[in-house]
Amino acid sequence: MNADIIFTGGHVFRGLQGGMAEGLAVSGGKVMGVGSRAEMEALAGPATRRVSLEGRLAIPAFHEAHMHLLPYGLGLSMVNLRAEEVRTLQETRRRLSEAAARTPKGQWVMGWGYDHGALDIGRHPTVTELDAAVPDHPLLIMRTCGHMGVANSAALRAAGIGHNTPDPEGGVIERRGGALTGLIQERALSLIKAAMPEPDETRMVDAIEAAGRRLASLGFASATDMNVGMSSGMAEIAAFERAARDGRCLQRMWLVLAGNPEGIAASAWEGGLRPWLPGDDPDAALRWGAVKVFADGSAGGLTAAFFDPYAQGGTGVFTFPTETIHALLETYHNQGWQLDIHAIGDAAIEQVLTGMEAAGATPDRRHRIEHCGFVTRDQRRRMRARGILPVPQPVFMYEFADLYLRNLGLPRTEAAYPMKTWLAEGHHPSASSDAPVSTPDPFVNLFTMVTRKTNQGTVFGPEERLSIQEALHCYTWCGAYSSFAEGSRGTLEPGMDADIAILSRDITAIAPEEYQSVTCDVTLRGGIAIHDRHDEFRRGEFA
Repeated sequence: MNADIIFTGGHVFRGLQGGMAEGLAVSGGKVMGVGSRAEMEALAGPATRRVSLEGRLAIPAFHEAHMHLLPYGLGLSMVNLRAEEVRTLQETRRRLSEAAARTPKGQWVMGWGYDHGALDIGRHPTVTELDAAVPDHPLLIMRTCGHMGVANSAALRAAGIGHNTPDPEGGVIERRGGALTGLIQERALSLIKAAMPEPDETRMVDAIEAAGRRLASLGFASATDMNVGMSSGMAEIAAFERAARDGRCLQRMWLVLAGNPEGIAASAWEGGLRPWLPGDDPDAALRWGAVKVFADGSAGGLTAAFFDPYAQGGTGVFTFPTETIHALLETYHNQGWQLDIHAIGDAAIEQVLTGMEAAGATPDRRHRIEHCGFVTRDQRRRMRARGILPVPQPVFMYEFADLYLRNLGLPRTEAAYPMKTWLAEGHHPSASSDAPVSTPDPFVNLFTMVTRKTNQGTVFGPEERLSIQEALHCYTWCGAYSSFAEGSRGTLEPGMDADIAILSRDITAIAPEEYQSVTCDVTLRGGIAIHDRHDEFRRGEFA
């Protein structure tokens, strides 16, 4: 058998164990060979296509282990309030006012991604300030963490929220002097979302494709949607299935059902949906493998649950009482699902970890603690014993660590998201972004893992820095391992899927400060281009 394609003329990152090679051969959507240029040329036949990397780097395609793909796609049409572009209240209001002017009166306006810590006012906008910008439309702006937002008066009225509305369990409706501020936190957001119109299936499929194209342009051939059903219920399952049937789901998907009581995990089970298990088809486009439950909120928003208080006072918010969340974990564990449980603060991690232990977690189940940002040594030891995986977002250090310093102090900030420690202890931490909470750009995440530097230039916990090869490993093999796919993805060894990203520069040979100038030129999924920046494969410029 001869190779379909041979890649030479640059470098190939096989994986952390395999190191670098001169060439790569692909046949039938699989890696046929990897090694020296001469070894690859020996696999060529009359019809083999030769691709010159021209000094670039081929790596295993990135795996996005924790994001919200459908919400990210929907958010591409919302008002962008992220701190990269918006750092003042005036600009926030200007963008929202312009969006309202384009929206029929009475329809909802949505903004996404503001960071109150990065705004010039140093706090959340208030309902009064939003009313001045958008008086005639219901408006909700979501903080970048996704755990809280601010509503204007029209949105509060639509949701039936008044000054005397009680806080729901695990949620907060903020009041000052008995008056609503507009800030709605954690499970209280469900009151607002229940009043909002849900996107129809066509719009959701469009969003899945749009998000997938953006991910493909960044080098991702596989991804996770971490909370399917969080916004539109069971209709989201149908949207993913339609997108896959129509060839509009570009990534290989690991799908995680919303498991809070208001989520869809119970309805999906009653409807006959069962978890993908090791031994099932590894090439299935959609693998429904896990259930997510929230244990706490966000450290930047003061709602992650800690043993020790924040600098501002308080210890955060537990989403559920211990007996409630432990019962949920036991149910989903017994049904065969992987548990992918949100816990950021050490107190929430403890609540989740004891629940997983009580449910009977074993290494073969690969249960996961999502984020797992502020974890103790004892908790790491117990996680390792049970094979419970941390699924962190190193980019949080880049975007939020300066706010962590303000909220939590230096020692906790220095120890946050300990990538080097996890890797050294054998935890297989899978780098991810939590997009749209943070940017899905992998080159920002790689920069953070290698430097531990924030977007303001502060370095926290330099002892947790990784080499670029270790960082790539966390973004490829570890991600595949977290979704039981390391036997077919995550390295470029013979027999593995030809999921390949060709980077515009050899990122292993440049300074970290240059990482964010790197782009992905080509992304292959099973040897087929799902992204081709310069139309090189289509036009045959490499032939």
